[in-house]
Parts: sequence; C-alpha cells; structure tokens
Amino acid sequence: MTATATTLQAPPDLPPAHRDPNVLRWLGAFVASLLGDNVYFLTLSWAATRAGSPAQAGLVLAAASVPRAVLMLGGGVVADRFGPRKVVIGSDLMRCVVILAVAGVLAVAHPRVWLLMVVGLVFGTVDALFLPAVGALPARITTLDQLARVQGLRGLASRVATIGGSLLGGLAMALGGSPVAFAVAGTLFAVSLPLLITVRMVPLPDHHRAAAASTPWQDLAAGLRHIRRNRVLALLVLVLTISEMGFTGPLNIGVTLLTGERGWGAAGLGWIVGGFGGGAATAALVLAVRGRIPHAGLVQQGCLALSATALAALAFVPSLAVAVGVAIGIGLTAGLNSALGSALLQTAADPAYFGRITAVSSLFSLGIGPLTYPLTGAAIAAWGTRPVFTASAAIVALGSGIGLCAPSLRHAELPC
Repeated sequence: MTATATTLQAPPDLPPAHRDPNVLRWLGAFVASLLGDNVYFLTLSWAATRAGSPAQAGLVLAAASVPRAVLMLGGGVVADRFGPRKVVIGSDLMRCVVILAVAGVLAVAHPRVWLLMVVGLVFGTVDALFLPAVGALPARITTLDQLARVQGLRGLASRVATIGGSLLGGLAMALGGSPVAFAVAGTLFAVSLPLLITVRMVPLPDHHRAAAASTPWQDLAAGLRHIRRNRVLALLVLVLTISEMGFTGPLNIGVTLLTGERGWGAAGLGWIVGGFGGGAATAALVLAVRGRIPHAGLVQQGCLALSATALAALAFVPSLAVAVGVAIGIGLTAGLNSALGSALLQTAADPAYFGRITAVSSLFSLGIGPLTYPLTGAAIAAWGTRPVFTASAAIVALGSGIGLCAPSLRHAELPC
C-alpha cells in the first residue's frame, strides 16, 4: 500500500528533483536561509554572553526559543490559509529587515541584554511562521514521487549549512564583532528572497482548499482531526515524537558528558559529533541519489530500531575510535529514519494540511525535545551515562516497536 491519499495536479513532464530548476531554486534559497539562521544564532549567543551574565544569556536564548514553540501551531494555520510560498517570502523578508536593523544599531552602540531579548522574541515569533511554511513547500514544488529525493537534498543542505554557518559566523565575529556577523546573517536572508520569489508552486485543487469562512481555531482543530483520523499520519507523528524524546538529550548534552567522563576531551567530542554529521550526510546523499527506497515504512522503522541499539552501545564502547564508528551508524540510521518519515508524512497528508502537519511535527522536535536537556543532565549526574543512554535507547526502541506492530505504517510506501 502507499501512504498517499491525495495527489496534486503537477505537470507530467517535470524532471527529477535534482535536475528540476524549480527545486534547485528552492534548495538554494533554503541553503542561504539556513546559513543565515546558523550565523544569527551563533552571533546572538556570543553577543548575549558578552552583554550580561550567564543567567541573562540564558534568558536571551530562551526568549529566542519560547515564542517559536508556543506559536508554531498557529504558524501552520497561517501557512495553510495564505499559502506556504507567501508566508515563507514574507517571514524571510521580516527576518532580513530585523537582523539588518540590529546590525545597524550595534554598529553605533554596545549590545544590551534587553535589546537582544527583543531581537530573540521577534525572530522567534517570525520563525514560528517561517518553519511550518518552509516545511510545507517541498510537496508543493515537485511531484510526490520525488519527495524522498527532495528530503535527501534538504538533509544535505542542512549539514552544509550547519558547518558553513558556524565557520562563517565565527569568521565574521572575528573580523568585525556582532555588528558584522548580524549583517552577514541579514545579507544571507536577503540572498534567499529572490530565489524564493521565483519558486513556482503546484496549485491546490478546489476541493482541497480550506473554507474561507472558517476561523483560525477551526482550521487548527481541523488539522489535528486530520492527523488523528489518518492512521499513517497519527502513527508517524507518535513514533517520531517518541524517538525525538529518546534521541534529543543524549545526542545534544549526553555525548558531551560522555566524552568528559571517558577523558576524550574536546577533540573526542568533535570526532563523535563529526561522525553523527557524516552518517546523516551519507543517508541524505543516498536518498538524493536513489530518489526512492522500497518498503519505506518498514525501512524507516528498521532504521529506528538500529539507531536505538547503536545509541545504547555508545555508552559502552571501549575506545574513541569505536565511539566514532557507532556515531556514524547512528547518524546514518537516524538520518534515513528522519528523511523517510518526513516524506511519508507529506505523501500521507491532504495537501491542504501540509503547513499544520509540519507545525505539529516541528513542535515536538523543536519545542518539546529540548525540554529533555536538563532532565538528561540531571540523570547522568545522578546515575552516570550508561543507565541514561540505555533508558533513552529503550524509549527510541519503543517508538520503533509501535511502528513495526502497526501494519498501516509498516507497509507504507512512497509513490513510484
């Protein structure tokens, strides 16, 4: 069976996604925007630590994250009501203006904590509009059979932007401090705008358009009902949420504590994190090249089970070299799981709900997942890395078990 229940009327002669100029324009805009995001967050963190105490810096970063999580579902409603392309262009323009304005202010004045908090609040609010809209675009710019390839390209872009944004942000701050770094971020947002403007979208059929008379609350409720009533969607959201709860803490703070416990130092941490990134990039490349993996639902859940096993093993490995190898395995299997999950979500969804479904999945990964950081840190301080990594792996395995026991998800396929 296939996961898709509805189709968009795309032109029949579209080339494969990696050769489609429309997709490549979107990809270029996505890379530029992600680079700007990484430069912005790095610069905000650095400026906050220079402007105030560690506690105040934490407040600045919280101000940048909380609005995004709180308003994410509303951003999905806005994306579906007005169209993801319009929302992406408008929110990217707002981000560009805000960051360039901050760069101008900091060029003539010292950074203040209150100013950085305001910037974080505004940017986080705009991000709540931008993220659901940009996540809804892939299924509206190409055919459904190319979604796995687009998700592979997106994964590669994310890895490039993460590395490139950190290097670019650090260089900009070294050369001119936070004003220059914020200006670089704003310029990158500006570069993405003309590319986004030229991206064409497949129009929704009339019977897929949301009713104009409905209220935003009714739209949100309709989106949640659509997820609940579609068994593949509901199971995917549940499985991805559970796995995110298991992965987020160990991979973001647990690995740092693990390297300290083993005496591997900062260099060891860099090698392990690099292993994660290399494995995930390889998974993205496989999808970008192949374009489709048969038995996508079964492969996705199998990758999740392998990820759980590797996550538990990471705390028991005898040497750094083995830890890096295990990290590569986690990145590869978790990367395939994430990309296939995103593709299955969009093929199973009604096109009119793409923004809201993206918002729900992003809410759990970006809003709820980080709540596990302090819990993971406290648990490791109390019991050590091995019990915590094992318990986290069991949570991931629970998600995989739910997916493998559900025939509708286990037999889900991507369109040919």
